[in-house]
Amino acid sequence: MSVMPELATLPLHGLKVIEFTHMVMGPAVGAVLVELGAEVVRIEPIGGDSTRHLLGSGAGYFPMYNRNKRSICLDLKAADGLEVARRMCASADVVIENFRAGTMDKLGLGYESLAATNPRLIYCSEKGFLSGPYEKRAALDEVTQMMGGLAYMTGPPGRPLRAGTSVIDVTGGMFGAIAVLAALQERQLTGRGQKVSSALFETTIFLVGQHMAQMAVTGQPAKPMPVRISAWAIYDVFETRDGEHVFVGIVSDGLWQKFCEAFSLAALGADESLKTNSQRVLQREALLPHVRELFKTYSKAELVPILERTGLPFAPIGKPEDMFVDPHLTASGGLGATTLPDGRETRLPLLPIEMDGRRPSQGGKLAKPGEHTDEVLRALGITPAAIDELRQRRVVA
Repeated sequence: MSVMPELATLPLHGLKVIEFTHMVMGPAVGAVLVELGAEVVRIEPIGGDSTRHLLGSGAGYFPMYNRNKRSICLDLKAADGLEVARRMCASADVVIENFRAGTMDKLGLGYESLAATNPRLIYCSEKGFLSGPYEKRAALDEVTQMMGGLAYMTGPPGRPLRAGTSVIDVTGGMFGAIAVLAALQERQLTGRGQKVSSALFETTIFLVGQHMAQMAVTGQPAKPMPVRISAWAIYDVFETRDGEHVFVGIVSDGLWQKFCEAFSLAALGADESLKTNSQRVLQREALLPHVRELFKTYSKAELVPILERTGLPFAPIGKPEDMFVDPHLTASGGLGATTLPDGRETRLPLLPIEMDGRRPSQGGKLAKPGEHTDEVLRALGITPAAIDELRQRRVVA
């Protein structure tokens, strides 16, 4: 595979990754690795991964988490298809899978089987649950949000609500990528690979850990976010004169003084009973209506520049579609040009990190199902005639 010069400078250049994945969590692991320079090959069923064809809220799963990966279509129910997969894994650095517990073992593609011929292999298994009583249960992002307390904390009392994105799938994938990177470092020392796992449930628990710690510290159960006792008096969404909404947080006593100065609230700024954050929190219910009235005298266009000058944490309430034209993202290169399988061009978020002052990757394309099948098979030493024969038997596509 030819590599553009700039790709050769990425930190994971030369790392070979094979994905047996679908939906979001498994592909999210590979999405992190490929943006850092790894060569990632997705093994899809004949006809392509069904995730490609999801509707509604699932329509964005495939394009967001599979950019720059290569695609080979294999029938893993056929002995020849399995043999091709094993040969690919024999020379891989990393294998990623997120199928139901036991599926890969039944295919002969579990860690023990692959490590017998490739002891340097790092095998990342993305699951619903880590080892324990629940480990054989099926799980989804929403399932573990519900059972782990995140949905309880997100919605109002009595109305558990999942978060507005696949936060557990994506974060679980990130933890999987972290485990892979840690295992790669350990392999540098030992020369051997290992199996690593991350899971939806345990990811959820890690994210709600702050609320568990709150209970441990205060002795009081955390209340759902819509009715929580805020740590700050002014930390809310406010309506402007033109019906827009802006979040404002005043999280220090110094910012309180800046707020009072910016909006000519000399009397409030001088009020000794409001000097400290704790004092303001105790008077929050009386204070908030005044702030709400104040902000409703401004349009959003008038309010935002004042807030920006003061240095207060603030945010106009945005929608996902607004981010395509967000001035910061467009100016800073936070969105990368992406070519969809049908040839259309769009721009999607890049890995949200900088290394040496630059983004590791700059967008890319989505492979069509089986786009790289011949290329991958030839690299394994399979002749064109043998590839044609496998294709005629629908073992590959």
